[in-house]
Amino acid sequence: MSTPQRAQAYGGVIRQIDDLSGAKLHSDEQAVVREAADSLLFTDGLDRDPAAERALVELYALADRMVDAERITRERAGELVRAVESCGPALAA
Repeated sequence: MSTPQRAQAYGGVIRQIDDLSGAKLHSDEQAVVREAADSLLFTDGLDRDPAAERALVELYALADRMVDAERITRERAGELVRAVESCGPALAA
């Protein structure tokens, strides 16, 4: 279930996608980020939503690939991942 805070976080993700679009974040990669943000925005919990969990795993893999290819810094990748995670319910530690 979306909340105002999660919706605001989603807006932040969209801004980050816009900032990274082009050379750093290709259109297929933008789709991965959007899918993860969309899935998390509308889920009540990853334990009950395998599709949202898969989307998040794909986001983590994308961030790692981009860092490994030196297309983005680890710090920037972490900011993007945290922004997407903020779209969802609190993650268990």
